[in-house]
Amino acid sequence: MALSKKPVKGMKDVLPREMEIRTYVQGLIRDTYKGYGFTQIETPCMEHIENLTNKQGGENEKLIFKILKRGNKLDLANAQSEADLVDGGLRYDLTVPLSRYYSEHANELPSPFKALQMGNVWRADQPQRGRFRQFMQCDIDILGEPSNLAEIELILATTTLLGKLNFKNFNIRINDRRMLKAMASYAGFAEADYDSIFIILDKMDKIGADGVAKELAEAGYEAAAIEKYMGLFSGLSGKNGAEALAFLESTMGEALPEACRDNLSEIFSGVNAAKTADFTLLFDPTLVRGMSYYTGTIFEVELKEFGSSCGGGGRYDEMIGKFTGQNTPACGFSIGFERIITILLENGFTVPQPGSKVAFLVEKGMDREQTDAVFVQAEELRRAGNTVLMVRMAKNKKFQKEQLTADGYTEIKEFFK
Repeated sequence: MALSKKPVKGMKDVLPREMEIRTYVQGLIRDTYKGYGFTQIETPCMEHIENLTNKQGGENEKLIFKILKRGNKLDLANAQSEADLVDGGLRYDLTVPLSRYYSEHANELPSPFKALQMGNVWRADQPQRGRFRQFMQCDIDILGEPSNLAEIELILATTTLLGKLNFKNFNIRINDRRMLKAMASYAGFAEADYDSIFIILDKMDKIGADGVAKELAEAGYEAAAIEKYMGLFSGLSGKNGAEALAFLESTMGEALPEACRDNLSEIFSGVNAAKTADFTLLFDPTLVRGMSYYTGTIFEVELKEFGSSCGGGGRYDEMIGKFTGQNTPACGFSIGFERIITILLENGFTVPQPGSKVAFLVEKGMDREQTDAVFVQAEELRRAGNTVLMVRMAKNKKFQKEQLTADGYTEIKEFFK
């Protein structure tokens, strides 16, 4: 049987042009986030299966690539359940590994700790545009900072990076999980039903308010609670920031947590005062985020070029406590690296070059003295900051030059024997 040339479904080979863009963007990420005091770390791609299946990862826990036990530990003949076969899995995000990492090394790290991670993650998802089963994530997290200083710094750092990539007029949508729960409680829903209700609410941008109300009714929730709940979203229509918060305060009264209201107001103020990129911070009461580990502020990046979320994050103050028994303030923001790369490729993005790209076409048969002189000339140009490609001159020189020009070589020099 012939071997397969194609990569495994949901994964891809990266060609040189894309690799150049990916490397450039990763460098820009490091430089930008370093300016905000973030320190790069690395965690293993494989995690203990119990860490990945602790009911914190939402739907992603259904998409784990699980890993069989190895050697003598793998006893296929006597296995009674999956637990007898599996002891690890490929990480589905970088937040769970970071929480384990911090729990293990907290005494060796500064407080607060500002972490930058870049690495592949794996989800057994259905591939589509900008979505793969193996994909790069780029996260920044602040651990040990309980105040909104963390949220404001994360939003400013992320939006500054997007601005450097020439993204403009984009949105950062923001909400608070405590706000979501307060609105559901105010409407009369039982706390045990919140997660199910939020899954339906998260479809608002796809099925509209009528669609959400219909699905809530089909799920068996009381009509009075649905009407009261949807009335909140109807009243919020067209309002943002202070106006939206004022409406909720006047409507819900003491049912709206004061800390939650002040939280969003402070973030709006800090971000809008200091931002440098061209974006709008929008209060979105329908924003849910799928991960169950979020405890407070949540946010998403919405790039018009992609038409959907291109990153997000939030506060997860209780996750580290799952490892240590003591909760630690934590907040993070992840950009959709693969989706951003997809947009850049579709837009014909080219990596800025510090110097020229020069190609040397060397005819076959040149003597050693002539060839040495070409090498010397190439090194001189490289020391001056230029990229120099030295290749043998092809028989079809016209086609060779066309390919080099398409690859960004602005000057082509020919050397004959």
